[in-house]
Amino acid sequence: MSLFGRKRKGPQAPGCAMVVVAAGSSQRMGQDKMFLELDGRPVLAHTLTALEASDRVEEIVVVTREDLVGLVAALAREMALVKVTKVVRGGATRVESAQLGVAEVSPQAKLIGIHDGARPFVSQQVMERVVDKAAQTGAAAPAIPVQDTIKVAVNGVVDHTPDRATLFAVQTPQIFDGDLIRGALTKAMQDNAPLTDDCSAVERLGMPVSLVEGDRSNIKLTTPADLAVARVILEGWNQ
Repeated sequence: MSLFGRKRKGPQAPGCAMVVVAAGSSQRMGQDKMFLELDGRPVLAHTLTALEASDRVEEIVVVTREDLVGLVAALAREMALVKVTKVVRGGATRVESAQLGVAEVSPQAKLIGIHDGARPFVSQQVMERVVDKAAQTGAAAPAIPVQDTIKVAVNGVVDHTPDRATLFAVQTPQIFDGDLIRGALTKAMQDNAPLTDDCSAVERLGMPVSLVEGDRSNIKLTTPADLAVARVILEGWNQ
């Protein structure tokens, strides 16, 4: 479903087309997390507003459940989100939803980003860092150092403890060379690869992915407890 014309940006900085994946089942949340209210607006509205405000984002394609396509399109129109060019149905898996969204991006887009619809607090600083790095290297994602000690276990017994200094929690948006991510997602779909993020599709091809500094406020809303944390973060943003 096409909505608005594309909003042009200046040539001074690299930009990307952004695919927002909002097609999950929200089983752990107990209800559709994209439409839970934060400060009187749906979570997805906060996510799209943050991306709309970034000069690194040139267009936005939203991927959602088939029964929500009309509702999301109406939300984008109501909020006058001019960078939202299309709202399309998602697939049965994260990989399929990402591929369906990437297929709807303007063919001239050199960089394509993929972002979780349930991450409403992506900052402009993170956007700049990750898009700029992807423009240099072809693939980049924001990440934060892991604070807890991580154990690798087999059948409930610790197998080994990896060096925490080498471990990072990866966030979104993840930004890629357009041709690279198209090919990587196609290959992942062909192989029925059970991926939980989009960098993994690129890694499967043996291609390097650069990490940039993320933000601990850039949380993904997955459980009801996350919603309470989100309200605290939003209060800080509004001050």
